[in-house]
Amino acid sequence: MSFVNTLKQWDEAVACFERGDSAASLGTFLDIQEKNSKIFFNVGCLHLINKNLDAAEKAFDGSIGKDGHLAVAFFQRALTFYKKERYEESLADFQHAFRMLRGNQLIDYKPLGLRYKLYASEVLHNMALAHAQLGQWEKAKETILTALNLRTEAKLSHIDRGLECILKQKVFEPVEVPAKVLFKPNKNYVAELEKKDYLGKAKVVSSIVFQDDFSGFAPLQPQVEEVPTRPKVPEVLRALEEGEPHTVLFEFVPETSDELAVVPGNIVFVLNSGEDNWASVIFNERRGLVPYNFLERLEITLSSKQDQDGTDKDDIPAPPRREPLKRPQRKPALATENQSIGDTGTESCQIEESSLCVVKVHFTYTITMCMVPGLPYTTTLEKISNKLGLPAMAITLSYAHLDSGKIVIDEDTRMEDVWSCVHNGRLTLWCDLKEGMSEQLQSQNQLMALHSYESSTPEDLEFHQGDTILLLSKVNEDWFEGQCNGKIGIFPASFVEEVPMKDK
Repeated sequence: MSFVNTLKQWDEAVACFERGDSAASLGTFLDIQEKNSKIFFNVGCLHLINKNLDAAEKAFDGSIGKDGHLAVAFFQRALTFYKKERYEESLADFQHAFRMLRGNQLIDYKPLGLRYKLYASEVLHNMALAHAQLGQWEKAKETILTALNLRTEAKLSHIDRGLECILKQKVFEPVEVPAKVLFKPNKNYVAELEKKDYLGKAKVVSSIVFQDDFSGFAPLQPQVEEVPTRPKVPEVLRALEEGEPHTVLFEFVPETSDELAVVPGNIVFVLNSGEDNWASVIFNERRGLVPYNFLERLEITLSSKQDQDGTDKDDIPAPPRREPLKRPQRKPALATENQSIGDTGTESCQIEESSLCVVKVHFTYTITMCMVPGLPYTTTLEKISNKLGLPAMAITLSYAHLDSGKIVIDEDTRMEDVWSCVHNGRLTLWCDLKEGMSEQLQSQNQLMALHSYESSTPEDLEFHQGDTILLLSKVNEDWFEGQCNGKIGIFPASFVEEVPMKDK
């Protein structure tokens, strides 16, 4: 399921809940295939409203599994355990939620889509209640006194009542998240789901047609009284007067500005052709050079394009079945003052004459590149290491032979045996890091998070302050790609710094 579909269902489920239809809301949430931590949290809250404690516990487990730092999810699961009279597990989750506050007096979840503030004093209030249920009255008293010290608002008077109950060794009601709050999707993303009419509807201001209300791109036109019996000659066929029509047999990719790009099936008009196998042609009102052996003469006249009734024929020639031809060699231009005739285009001609081979290299990911068959070992290793962004001394190459299996390539390997494995213009190689190089390279690319970063799009990498991030690549000066907690994504470069050498 795409992110857009998930967003639509999430928004629809919240709308159903706000209308009072909690059953339809829960059904829509459960239909979402890829649930994030916030959606799991909403499912758990709806199960709590329905007093389905087992399903609520499972949903809060999913929320914590997706985001292990969501303090309000721990708080809700602790309340679920408390209602199931599993007080030890409830106490552990309340303590975990308090640690997730990281010394702050509260967490306001409004920027994340939840209109609720989780106070540290209320977490301690419920923690003291769990101690009381376990008969630990002294710890309950210490905890509730700490909650009084952290209380920031006078409206939190239930903490005073909790202290009075603990002094009398009586239990009291826990603090719960209001039943009418759920995580809502980002309103900016939801706004983009609606189609917008930027142009609006056109209005006819003036027209020569009576009662014309047509608001398209052209007004209605009066009907022509006398229609010609035969259609006009197509403009494109006038090129017959300038050159001979030819059909293109093979695709041609230009390499200079005076050459034209054509594909099989195109019809070009040849103005003239030289002994060097290059033809000057017209195609799509442009004039340029195309190899003449890529073309085939097409017998076409005005009479052959139109039948006796004036209708065009729909016969389309079948695609050519011949093997593609090689690019003809162009004559070198006159040498300039700083370049001799013998040096002109020598290197390019050599590359054109040699056929390239597609080399696929399997690493932790797969890359493909073009090489000239027969390259020596050092050149092949250098090209692959540059493509991977790794030093050549850190990797080992190997290839597969039908009789011997995988064979390691080194300086003593006969590269003729390696290149003999090319099949249909393709060669498959494997690349591995040498022993001990993985830890060394990883330590050289470790970054430390200076600030916490929450992902706003699926391709973002989420992390928290103090996390260690493995740098994979630099997208640009402001964004990096890295790996953290088993996930890969992009993140702002200003949020991290390089790990000092003594800490690596």
